Amino acid sequence: MIYRTLRNTSEKLSAVGLGCMGMSHAYGPLDNAESIATLHRALDLGINFWDTADMYGQGRNEELVSQVLVPNRNKIFLATKFGFRYRADGTTYFDGSPAYMKTAVEASLKRLRIDTIDLYYAHRVDPAVPVEEMVGAMAELVKEGKVRYLGLSEASAASIRKAHAVHPITALQNEYSLITRDVEAEILPLCRELGITLIPFSPLARGLVTATLDTAGLASDDFRRTLPRFQDAHLDNNLKLTQALAAFAAEKGITPAQLALAWVLAQGEDVIPIPGTKKRKYLEENAGAADVQLSVGDLAWVADILRRYPDVGSRYNEGMMKLVNN
Repeated sequence: MIYRTLRNTSEKLSAVGLGCMGMSHAYGPLDNAESIATLHRALDLGINFWDTADMYGQGRNEELVSQVLVPNRNKIFLATKFGFRYRADGTTYFDGSPAYMKTAVEASLKRLRIDTIDLYYAHRVDPAVPVEEMVGAMAELVKEGKVRYLGLSEASAASIRKAHAVHPITALQNEYSLITRDVEAEILPLCRELGITLIPFSPLARGLVTATLDTAGLASDDFRRTLPRFQDAHLDNNLKLTQALAAFAAEKGITPAQLALAWVLAQGEDVIPIPGTKKRKYLEENAGAADVQLSVGDLAWVADILRRYPDVGSRYNEGMMKLVNN
């Protein structure tokens, strides 16, 4: 495994991290035994950057991860997130208040069975709570030794600047992939200005660009069924796009997933993607992307393919987009 430095720290993180959400949340049937085996395999492969959140499976993902985290604590850089809460009917809302954060961090530490969280993110930005107030409270956790570094997720440029002025923001977690490139206009340049590492989630576009996803066979509770990219004309466009990318990947002797991850990695040493998986075979495939070098010509070919299939659709439905801090 190749390692990248988390900016403004001495932390060496695997260039390809591991998103653990799907092991407990959102993507159909669960298999805890395979998920645990996948976590152990991640250690074998040198993947030391693991990402979870308190909302994934309503805390069950943190508990699952803890089974491998605790006996291997010194080998893993662990990130988790707070802010989403569940109502009695199962719907969610975001609470970025300092009062809730104080209870959330204690609950995460208890589920994870550790004393300190390496990287603690606010999962979103609460429009009802000034971001300076939220980050000020998060900074207290650093002083208390409960958290080492602070991060934001899906935050606007204005929110990032305000937050960073209160306490250094070490990482920004935003969606970034071949077909989700919103961050390139303003967010990525700002991260570079402020010395913040970008942590792309869904760098495989939720499996869409892997050419292995059976979109018609998604489980009834798989939340991708609600996303515009997996519906109607957008899906037709994206399947054609995926086929074109897969053909190019075959010429390179790599898989479509490795091409997609290598493209993200090629965007800069300050970019560390966290593709999610709950299966060892996909973890091994993803890890192999760290060794793929794309030439200038390769990147031009990919850009040409993307231009031919522009109708990718929105990454979220309207309700979920309202939670993105634009």
